[in-house]
Amino acid sequence: MRLVNLELSNYRNCKDLFLDFSKNKILIIGKNAQGKTNILESVYFLSALKSPRTSNNLELINFDSNQLEIKANIIKADTEIELGYTYDNERHRELKINRVKTTPKNFKSILKTVLFSTADLMLLRGEPSNRRDWLDRAISQIYPAYDERLSKYDKIRIQKNNCLKDYLKTGSLNNTLLEVYNEQLAVCGSNIIYLRIKFLKEIEKIAQTKHKIISETEELNIKYNCSFLTESYEPDDIMSNYTKALQERKEEEMRRGQSCLGPHRDDIIFYINGNEAAKFASQGQQRTVVLALKLSELDIITAKTGDEPVLLLDDVLAELDDIRQNYLLKSINDNTQTIITSVDTVLFEDEFLKDVKIFNIENGILK
Repeated sequence: MRLVNLELSNYRNCKDLFLDFSKNKILIIGKNAQGKTNILESVYFLSALKSPRTSNNLELINFDSNQLEIKANIIKADTEIELGYTYDNERHRELKINRVKTTPKNFKSILKTVLFSTADLMLLRGEPSNRRDWLDRAISQIYPAYDERLSKYDKIRIQKNNCLKDYLKTGSLNNTLLEVYNEQLAVCGSNIIYLRIKFLKEIEKIAQTKHKIISETEELNIKYNCSFLTESYEPDDIMSNYTKALQERKEEEMRRGQSCLGPHRDDIIFYINGNEAAKFASQGQQRTVVLALKLSELDIITAKTGDEPVLLLDDVLAELDDIRQNYLLKSINDNTQTIITSVDTVLFEDEFLKDVKIFNIENGILK
């Protein structure tokens, strides 16, 4: 898979931008707040239909405009595909594949990306929601139906929360309706948990090898942290335990007026030599874990889908020491299209720069 070109119209500060990605290695140079991250964000957006930086798509529209547009040509399985996305101030959007309107599911199935940004370096010490978002995003690129399951789960959970809030207001509980919601949550939620655990087991094997190459002696382990899980990770057992836990915490949920357990509350814990990395690992050790995870994500998506994702590296090299920088750059397969942003070219060896296409950007304009 390769991104052939990218065209941005009124996307943040990129009012009118066209980039020809004629090489597999692309370097976008610019000072802070000039638009280089916006370019990577737009590529990521085409693969996920959401930004890694904001949940409000209105923020993506240039201040002087009422509509944004992203266009890209992609080569996938020797076929050129054109993607088009528009969004306006009235929250109307239009998705097109080869200039024909399409669904979000079909649109997201075209382009695969792995984004590694400076924000990812705080993955271990960040909020549980950050780790869940990383996990869900990676899984959805392998199992397209996973997004639908997440959406279904969230819809049921919101309906259940409204039922519980009505109880707090009126003192009257529709117990039959609550039981229906709990049954639906147990079915849908246990499936999400099963897929999360399955993916983590697979990525752990790959990440352990990559992590040990950098750290030499340290052992990486990953655990899915769910309050009602037992030793068995079979779907039926997960659902049974989930159902039991919902019954046990029913009064607490009634008291708080919200769903207190399930995939939306779970977490991922990383261990180095048996110690919880978020609590005991140094900054360098934590960054090694994240680096191993991102490179493993690239490998697993390629293996599972047959499509090699576009790797997006957003200012991340400046935050890594020489050992981790070299490992990252040397680990990238020659066939992996990589788009890198940086303040300058100082961090890159002359050998690496020989076959790299370089763009300079200033205030959203290519120089």
